[in-house]
Amino acid sequence: MAGRGRRGAAYTDFWPGYVDVLSTLLLVVTFLMSIFMLAQFFATQEVAGKDTALKRLNLQIAELTNLLSLEKNRAKDTQDELAALQATLASLQEENQRLAGSAQSGDEEAKSSQARIAALTQDLENQKATSNEALAKVDLLNQQLLALRRQIAALNEALEASEAKDKQSQDRIKDLGERLNAALARQVQELQRYRSDFFGRLRELLAGRKDIRVVGDRFVFQSEVLFPSGSAEMTVEGLAAMDQLASAIIELERQIPKELNWALQVDGHTDAQPIATSTFPSNWELSTARAISVVRYLVSRGVPAQRLVAAGYGEFAPLEPGNDPESMRKNRRIELKLTNR
Repeated sequence: MAGRGRRGAAYTDFWPGYVDVLSTLLLVVTFLMSIFMLAQFFATQEVAGKDTALKRLNLQIAELTNLLSLEKNRAKDTQDELAALQATLASLQEENQRLAGSAQSGDEEAKSSQARIAALTQDLENQKATSNEALAKVDLLNQQLLALRRQIAALNEALEASEAKDKQSQDRIKDLGERLNAALARQVQELQRYRSDFFGRLRELLAGRKDIRVVGDRFVFQSEVLFPSGSAEMTVEGLAAMDQLASAIIELERQIPKELNWALQVDGHTDAQPIATSTFPSNWELSTARAISVVRYLVSRGVPAQRLVAAGYGEFAPLEPGNDPESMRKNRRIELKLTNR
């Protein structure tokens, strides 16, 4: 039966600590997920901007391609017209030569032919100028198209580099999260072991005291053991209990590795009965003053000050919800919790 009781107590000690571990791990995972989501958001914005620029350039290429096709068609039409005019000019020149041989019979017709030849020659020059202009436009469009294709190639390279960088960032975040989780799990496991040893040692030192008990992962002193009603000055009985507590903390400090950053949190709690004195205007001041009084005494007994934390909760964290005398007595307490910073 005694063995079963010890196993039950060990299970009771383990379970709240396990809940704290899960809560801490959940906060760490939430923090890492926030970092991951921020990195993903900025990477998505960067990729989206590059995709938009790529679409805009593709649209410009399509427009330039259409314009280039139209200019090529115009150039072809101009060249066809130029060839037709050259053929007509050649025909008229032949006719002019033929008419020149028979000038006596057709001087007026020859003059008319020469005028037509001059007009066609002028049209031919105009068509050549138009054709040269169209060819220049085609050459300019080809250069612009080549520049746009180079920009698209550069954007594609930047997009691929951004995607590769994003993947590397995600891999680093994942690796960092795994290492943080592993380190946190190791520290929590070590702290849980030392917490069990610490509470076990306190049980030995304070055996038989019904007004001092373990609640979850906290060691609870009823306020009546340590302080008179409405006061933050410890009683003789309270000082004796704190002496035993200081011995247990000093012994614990020798055992815990230096790299494990731990602290003993001292929490002051009151019942819901209001207080309003010149020294303590409210239960906040009373609960905080009691926690500080415990911390100062522990420091005076050799406990390192950097390992102690004092906090006052007033009446706002009761163990029992009722207002009956027994519930209010249980709510007036000092709690000790071994935690990591």
